Order: sequence, then C-alpha cells, then structure tokens
Amino acid sequence: MLAVVFAAAAAAKLWDREGTRDAVVGFGAPERAAAPLALLLPVAELAVAALLLPDATALAGALGAATLLLVLSAAIALNLARGRAPDCHCFGQLHSAPAGPMTLVRNGALAAVAAFVIGGSLNGTEPAVAAAALVLFAAGCAAFVSLLRSYGRLLLRVEELEQALAGGGPEFGLELGTPAPMFTARDIAGAEVTLDDLLAPGPPLLLIFASAECGPCRALLPDVAAWRSEHAGRLTVAVATDGAPEEVSPEAEALGLEHMLVDDGAELYRSFEANGTPSAVLIAPDGAIASRVAAGPDAIEALMADVLDAPGVPIGAPVPPVELPSLDGERLSLADLRGRNTLVLFWDPQCAYCRGMHEDLLAWESTANGSAPQLVVVASGDEEAIRSEGFRSKVLLDEDFAAGAEFGVSGTPMAVLVDADGHVASGVAAGAEAVLALAEPASAGAAGRP
Repeated sequence: MLAVVFAAAAAAKLWDREGTRDAVVGFGAPERAAAPLALLLPVAELAVAALLLPDATALAGALGAATLLLVLSAAIALNLARGRAPDCHCFGQLHSAPAGPMTLVRNGALAAVAAFVIGGSLNGTEPAVAAAALVLFAAGCAAFVSLLRSYGRLLLRVEELEQALAGGGPEFGLELGTPAPMFTARDIAGAEVTLDDLLAPGPPLLLIFASAECGPCRALLPDVAAWRSEHAGRLTVAVATDGAPEEVSPEAEALGLEHMLVDDGAELYRSFEANGTPSAVLIAPDGAIASRVAAGPDAIEALMADVLDAPGVPIGAPVPPVELPSLDGERLSLADLRGRNTLVLFWDPQCAYCRGMHEDLLAWESTANGSAPQLVVVASGDEEAIRSEGFRSKVLLDEDFAAGAEFGVSGTPMAVLVDADGHVASGVAAGAEAVLALAEPASAGAAGRP
C-alpha cells in the first residue's frame, strides 16, 4: 500500500512538472532551486516505492518513506506557524489542496504504516543490527527536527530584518539616550570587567554580541581586531560571546582581541535586547545608549562607519592642544580645560546667526551656576567687535580659525562639550537651538563619567 501511494504521488508530480515547481516555491524554496527540487522529489518517491517491494530492500524503502514524510510534515508545520497554507500538490492534478492540519494527519497515518514496515523488516534481524538501525534512525530524526527548528527561527529573523530594512519593521535594542545596563562579566582570562572599566579610557564603546556556533561571527572577528588596533583612540571594542573560554581563547589571542567577555547564559545579550548574532550596540562615554542594535556584519560595519565618519573630534578623544591668545592678553591651551565641564563655543560677531542668539546666550551666561558647564568663547573676526559682545566668560581669539579646523567646525555658531578630564564629550552642535541645548545643565551632567 505504501509503495502504491508513493508511486502514484511521484507519477502525478512528473505529469504536472510546472504545478510541482509552483508548489515547491510556495513552500519557501528559492526560485533557482525550484526546478531541480520539482524533479528530485518525485524521483525520490519513485525510489522509495521501488525499494519497498522486495523484502531485501523494504527496510531502506520504509526509512526513506518516513524521512520524506517527516520532511514534508515539517515544511507544512513551518508554513502553518507563519500563517501560510501553500498548495500541497502532493498528488499533482489528481488531488491538490491547501496544506493544513488534515494534511499532517494523513502524513502521520502514512508514517505509522512506514513504522509498521520498519518493525516487520527488523523482525528476525540480528538484535544488535536492529538496535543500531533504530538508534541511527532516531538520532537522524532528532537532528533533523533540531535543524528545522533552527531554520524556522532563521526564516522569521530574516523576515524581521527585511521588514526593518524596508522601514516597516521593529527596531531592536534599548531606546537611544537611556542608560546602558550596568554589568560585570569575566573575560576569557577570568578577570572581572565592568561597563565602567570599558568606558574608563574615554572613547565610546562598541559592544558586539557573538556566538561560538555562529559562522558570520567568526568571519567578523578579524575585522573586529583591525578596528581595535586602528581606532584605539576613537573607539573601544568589546565582544560578548556565549562560548566557553577554552573555545574562544586561541582565536582571540591569535587576533589580539583584548576585551573578549564570556556572556554566561546570554545575560548581556538579553539585557541589551540584542537580536541575533553577530550584532552590536554603541554606548556613549557617559554610559548612554548611542545606537540601536545593529544586526549582522553589514549593519555593524555601517555603524562603525557612522562613528568614524562623524564630523569633529571623536567623542572621548582628548581635546586638541591648540594654544590661543585671550582678550586678557594671556595664552591658553584648549587641552588645559580641565576640572569642570566646558562648553567651547565658536563665535563670530559678524555672523547673523550669532547675532540672533546673542541675547539668549548672555542671559544663560548670567544665570549659569555650578551645575552648568563653564563657557569658553573661541571667536574670530575684529577684536574690538568681539570685546563689545559683553561676554563675562573667557574669550579666546582664533583669527585664522585654527581651533575650529582642529575640531572639525565649519561655521558659527557651533559648540562642543568638553568633560572635566579634558576629553570631547559631544559631537559638534550647529545652530543656536543646538548650542543652547548643549549648554543646559542636564546635558552637562551627562557629559562625563567620574
């Protein structure tokens, strides 16, 4: 009976090759693989039917039948779970209907027949041989089910990413500007590492989530090592992996990866709401979330490019040691701006936009207290006009706009926040609204870490 069912299904599929091809595509196979699969499937069914009839090959035929039924049932179940019901086309034009629960019931009944054939074929066989065949079959089924589960998760993940790239899907990770979860983890050498330890050097932190079982993660590690060595002053790079230290140590040591953290139980991965590996998140020097989770090697590289191509001095880098004269006649190096958060404002009395914010700036300067950053004005233009602006704060003269060029500033009014340790704590703020927002005490309080 089982041989007749498989022979009829194969013949019907071969008779309607185009319909079989469409059914294969409907179940999710790539277009370029549809034609070969539309031929391979009925050929496999014919082989099963032929193997089932002779006693000598009945066991192989029954195992083949059970495998084909398992593959088809898993494909149907995956599509039903995703809300799809493709046309089964199991018997070609003889009978074709949308796959559903009844299709799974029918396949279960046929699988029971196959199991009956397997039991009968093993009857009288050497016990050791029979046991080995059953163990191998059970192991193969378990491995196949596990593979299908992983494939199902991968399909759902790909759909999410496609939706996100199209602008219609969810964004992954924590909200921008929220505090990053504080953590303590062990590196592959067994030493404890905290988030503060990773942020202590000053630059922002790129935290990458990886897995020992992830091929793209391993392929990305040489690039991660290159980023670490080439951009050490602009970015700190750390990798959180679920692999055991003995699994990842040899490769990490060979590549010179300094911050390789062991993420036991994927706690870091979950706390940052990562989605898939490899993925990454950027954490600002003040410990705030500076990016959504970038999922996949391409997205991580794009995040890296955004950080490196940002205008101005990188966040966390030391202030350029530019020395300028002040209106008081002394010379001051910008690198000496320490002890308190400082708003470095680039100004030109002849700039219409500067004129537009002049009164608001003076009002803020007169009411600023110890919680707000101190103001240092770096002004270009006529010295007398600069003096007439009425600033009570320190004013430095930058006639050739040398300091502006060092900071990547292209005009006025623009500003940069410097923390109490003399490191750049913000990107370049351009325009009156952005400059005044940067001057607020809330912004200053987030500028540096103690």
